[in-house]
Amino acid sequence: MTLRERAFEDLAADLEYHPRRAAVYLALATVALSVWICSTPEKKADALPLVCACGGLALLLKGVFLLRRSSEGLGLTQRELDQLSAPSNRKGLPPMSILLAQLMQDFGTGGLLLGPVLHAFKSINDALELPSFYIFASGALLVTIGWLIRHAVGSFPPPK
Repeated sequence: MTLRERAFEDLAADLEYHPRRAAVYLALATVALSVWICSTPEKKADALPLVCACGGLALLLKGVFLLRRSSEGLGLTQRELDQLSAPSNRKGLPPMSILLAQLMQDFGTGGLLLGPVLHAFKSINDALELPSFYIFASGALLVTIGWLIRHAVGSFPPPK
């Protein structure tokens, strides 16, 4: 399997309806956002609370997205839809190592995408002292580490 095929397969797996993963994402987003909310006002603009806020927003959006029903049931009869939603066909959580690597990737995506946005806010208002480079760099590092872990674990054959 080429790298391109593997990336598309991972992306397709990340876009499917999965309420159990969504619950994990929403719970961790609440924890990450509460770090920023509960920090003192003078510490809210420091790197760690902002990384947690950006990562928490990314986890929150991904959790909401995982709750969205996809179009996998289009064109099916009612009986086929009932079979699809039967308890025996419900998806379980992926292995813990893959789930943690994916969570690390998604958490880092917040800093990776919102770091440049914070830099734009900093350039608009010179009085703001936002560590936008550190947020971007930590997001890039988390995404890279999560990707490496996910693909290193995924390259081993599953246990029998």
